[in-house]
Amino acid sequence: MSVDSSTGTGTSAPVVGQHKRPEAPLTLTTDPPRPLGLLDQLAMWGNLGISLFGPLTGALIVATTGSVGLAVVAIVVGCGLGALLLGASAMFGVTTGAPAMVSLRGLLGRRGSVAPTILNIAQNIGWATMEIIVISTAAVAVVGAQWRWPFVILAGAVATLMAVRPLGSVRLLRKIMVWLVLAASVFLFVEVLLRPRQPIPTEGVLGFWPAVDLAVAGVVSFAPLAADYSRHSRTRRDAFLGAALGYGAAAIAYYILGVFAVAHLGGTDVIGALVALPAGGIALAILLVDEVDEAFANIYSTTMSVQNLFGRLDRRVVAVAIGVIATVIAGFLDFGKYQAFLFLIGSVFVPLFAVAAVDFFWVSKQRWDVSETSRFRLVPVIAWAAGFVAYQLVYPGTVAGWADFWTAVDTAIGFTAPTWLGSSVAAIVVGGVTMLLLGKVVARGKGVSTRT
Repeated sequence: MSVDSSTGTGTSAPVVGQHKRPEAPLTLTTDPPRPLGLLDQLAMWGNLGISLFGPLTGALIVATTGSVGLAVVAIVVGCGLGALLLGASAMFGVTTGAPAMVSLRGLLGRRGSVAPTILNIAQNIGWATMEIIVISTAAVAVVGAQWRWPFVILAGAVATLMAVRPLGSVRLLRKIMVWLVLAASVFLFVEVLLRPRQPIPTEGVLGFWPAVDLAVAGVVSFAPLAADYSRHSRTRRDAFLGAALGYGAAAIAYYILGVFAVAHLGGTDVIGALVALPAGGIALAILLVDEVDEAFANIYSTTMSVQNLFGRLDRRVVAVAIGVIATVIAGFLDFGKYQAFLFLIGSVFVPLFAVAAVDFFWVSKQRWDVSETSRFRLVPVIAWAAGFVAYQLVYPGTVAGWADFWTAVDTAIGFTAPTWLGSSVAAIVVGGVTMLLLGKVVARGKGVSTRT
């Protein structure tokens, strides 16, 4: 089945409650209900961007630059790049009507989409677990360590219930949570900025571009989820603006809140510092409730990824299973290696979705075959690999063994990354240009197609 922007049709499936309040299909289909307008998607993506991970990431970014000014610029640049990729990824879903990993069949073919699907399942379970961890960690800072397990279970249960009814959850976010969260956000910014400036730690400084990479990775981590929601968008414009503007603006604001928290409250324990503010516990309690939507998004998108492999599975059953797994893991892990986790995610998905965007808009002309019989495409795989290698050569992160290997490769080939080049930018440019050039060459050779 080839799908273009004018139709978005495909195999039909039952839609729960379509005559009253449309809900997501239970099994895989490319004919989903499309009830989401611009305000729905702005509210949903804004809520996803407003996260306790934001200040934590902002604290990492200012520690990476050693400067408030450089950190803010790195955040704007990184989140801007990430938001463009996120918006482009949302276009895949509204055009094809397919969930994110199913839409990648158009890029890689049915068999080729299995690899990113498995990676996305792994990263989404990891993100859902980390969201539950950060909720319980923040709750402990407010009410005490004895409440950790109850909050782990409560957060996991609520997120799972939201994943069972995703479109209903989006409506809830727009009507209620967005206003509470905005009020809490304004309060936290004012309280932080009223405090005197503190010295910025400089012992862990890596530079400007590694900070940009952190910001890009944080935003692009949602690109593999975007089409799962944008497929329910009424228009292509609403899908793009809702994802790019909603998430991008919220991420910029909350990353900068983390920078200011380090600069005005001191130290790197930003959650503890925010809780210590007058009425900070109340504001964080509101954000804790809102944080559940990130866990929900990751659980639901895991179910959508599973359906790319097993299209007839009932997403409700899968959502419950994934929710239980993430909750149990969260109960036994702590919040560590977050920076390395972000770099590793970025190295995989930044070049993939850069390649996908170039192919979708300029090579395949927005016509992707997302059917079960879609053919494997070698050119996008080559471009993805080229972008991935470029990312590693410029900056492979800090995971022991992995980073050592790529440092040795740099030495062996005599490559030294220029100081003005970041790994995300390198991956986007190398992957995108490779896709464009090879895709056009193959298209000319075949006359009508880039498929190999």
